[in-house]
Amino acid sequence: MKAAVFYGPNDLKLEEVKKPEITEKEILLKVNMSAVCGTDVRIYLGKKTKGVRTPSTIGHEIVGTIVEVGRDVSGYETGNRVGVMPVIPCGNCHYCQNGMENVCANRKAIGYEFDGGFAEYVRIPSAAIHAGNVVKIPDHVSFQEAVITEPLACCLNGNKKANVKMNDTVVVIGGGPIGMMHVQLAKIAGAKQVILSELVEHRRDKAKVAGADIVVNPGEESIEEIVLDATNQLGADVVIMAIGIPQLVNQGATLLKKGGTLNLFAGFTKGVFSEIDPNVIHYNEINVNGTSSLTRSNYQESLSLIADGKINTEVITTPGYSLDEIQQAIEDVRDGVGMKTLIENT
Repeated sequence: MKAAVFYGPNDLKLEEVKKPEITEKEILLKVNMSAVCGTDVRIYLGKKTKGVRTPSTIGHEIVGTIVEVGRDVSGYETGNRVGVMPVIPCGNCHYCQNGMENVCANRKAIGYEFDGGFAEYVRIPSAAIHAGNVVKIPDHVSFQEAVITEPLACCLNGNKKANVKMNDTVVVIGGGPIGMMHVQLAKIAGAKQVILSELVEHRRDKAKVAGADIVVNPGEESIEEIVLDATNQLGADVVIMAIGIPQLVNQGATLLKKGGTLNLFAGFTKGVFSEIDPNVIHYNEINVNGTSSLTRSNYQESLSLIADGKINTEVITTPGYSLDEIQQAIEDVRDGVGMKTLIENT
C-alpha cells in the first residue's frame, strides 16, 4: 500500500509499504479520507516532537471503512463507516480518574506512537477499540464532513475551558480552520457577538460565512479599538488564541474585560516564549488557561453537531488532494493557501 513516511524535519516520502496485518484484537481500516492538522505541519517542520517516531506514518484526523475485524473484536463489522479518536487514554492514571483523560499521563495516539492515517490503510490497536475510540458515522454524514470531528472536538474542549456563555463577546485570534470552528462553537454556546482577527483576506471572507459578526484585518485596523467600540469600552468576555504566535498572547490579554478569560488553544513551538504583563492579569483579575487535545465525550458531541447540520464544514476544509499530493497538502496548510486540506483515497 501507499503511505507517507516521515523521516524527520522536512523529510516526508510517499512509499510502497507492507499493508498492516492485524491481530485477533484489532481492526484494519481503509482510510477513505484524512485531514492535515496544524500539528502535522509542526511535526513536518520539526517543531513538534513529543511521541513522534522516525520513520513512521503520521496523520491523526482520519475516517474510513472497516475492511478487517479481528475475531475477538465485537461491536464492529466489515463495511462499517467509522471515525477514529486518535488519543488513547489509559483510564488508570490520576488524570483519567479525575475527568482529565485528554491529558492522560500515559496517553498514546494514532499518528504518534502508532502509525497514522496518511496511508491507504491503518491498523487500529486493541487499546483504541477497547477504549471506545472507534465511532460509527451516521449514514447521512459524508466522510468529507466527518473528517473534521476530531479537530472540532478539540475546539469544543477549548470552548468549554474558555467558559463561553450566553451574551458573551468572544474574540478569536486567527482565522484558519481552527478559528472557523471556534467562531461557530461560540455562536452555538450563545455568544452575542464574535470578533475574528485574521491577516489573510480569503480567511476573513470565510469567517463571515462561518458567522463572525465583526472581521478585523489587524495589519490595517486596530483590534483594540474595534473590541472596545463593540463592547461599550469594556472589552471581550473571552479571547481564544487560535494561532500559536507567542507575540500575540499579551495583546490577547489586553483585549479582555475585567474578569475575562484568555484561552491559549493553539499549540506553541517548544522553547519559544511569550512576554505577558502580569499586571494585566493581576489588576484585571483575568483568567488564563490552556486546552490540550480532546475527550471521548467531546468527540461524540462534535459528531452529533455535524450530524445535526449545526456546523458548516465547507468553510473549514479544502478538498481535492490525493495521497500522492500529501506534501503539497501539508505545505499549503503551512502557507495558508487554503484551509484544512483533505486527502481522499479512492
